[in-house]
Amino acid sequence: MPQLPVPASPLSRRGLLRGTALLGAAASTGGLGVLAADAPALAAPAGFPTYRYVRDAFDRPLVYNPTGETIFPCVRGVYDKISGARGRYYLYYAPHDAPGGICLAYADRMEGPYTEHPGNPIISRHLPGVTVSHVSSPHVVWNAPTREFFLYFHGENTTTRVARSRDGITFTSPTPILSTRLVPNTTETSYARVFEHAVPGLGNRYVMLFMGAHTVRPGTRKIFWGWSPNGWDQWRFAPQPLVSPAGDGLTDLSGPHLLRRNNTTYVVYHGNDGRMRLTEVGNAFDREVHLGVFHAPVASDNGRTAAPTFGTDGGVSYMVYEAGARLSARLCVARAV
Repeated sequence: MPQLPVPASPLSRRGLLRGTALLGAAASTGGLGVLAADAPALAAPAGFPTYRYVRDAFDRPLVYNPTGETIFPCVRGVYDKISGARGRYYLYYAPHDAPGGICLAYADRMEGPYTEHPGNPIISRHLPGVTVSHVSSPHVVWNAPTREFFLYFHGENTTTRVARSRDGITFTSPTPILSTRLVPNTTETSYARVFEHAVPGLGNRYVMLFMGAHTVRPGTRKIFWGWSPNGWDQWRFAPQPLVSPAGDGLTDLSGPHLLRRNNTTYVVYHGNDGRMRLTEVGNAFDREVHLGVFHAPVASDNGRTAAPTFGTDGGVSYMVYEAGARLSARLCVARAV
């Protein structure tokens, strides 16, 4: 995905608070710097916490780092799921540009710092029966019925796959589940995250959020969604976007993550102005109420925050995210205040 362009002038917060109707009738669900001590702590929309930068995820150079960038973090607590884990928390990430490669690191605290797995990449671009230019954007869920980890990733940008593992390290059977041919008027379907969230009337257990490059204007990159009863196959995808950039006064959105609060459901994502935003989609994915800025970059973020993943450790809420310009991003940890 190319660098997202920055709009000439962002909308005011009032402009961002307008709601728009969701099209279609379908329904949806796991360098260091510091923030100035005197910076105001403002609540995010819908009562979500404000997150403050704590540290970079890694405190030393990475051994596997073919392109000088790390993107799309996904942190999972594994201490209660498998025995013999290398840390309480597994952090999945990847470079984006070719050759990419799905990578793993681990730590005993969600705050890190994380230790790089010596066997990276755990999935390379050389897939069974095909070699692609790159693989990237890992997202892992624990599938309780099968007691396996499911790993979702893209490669090429038109195709999303899922692989499975018992230990969270060795993944097998990478299987295509999403492509542009399954979503009308798209030229890219990537950056997928999957969540456990049942939608009334769909008979599903999981939903997928992903970025689709849409040929229907206004805007280009939008948030789409799909659903499955088991997270592995039988995926179906809504033909219309779930969240469009026009409601935020932007042109491109990506890196969606599902959040629940106030007995309803939200999507947090980043836009082409470098800030994360929040939209309420409702438990049935039948709304599109844009609520404004969820998280804005601080000085150490170099103008861009993206692809958040969330978790708790010892009752403290954390957000791990990518910071910095596309193709030179790094992973950072922020703590709720």
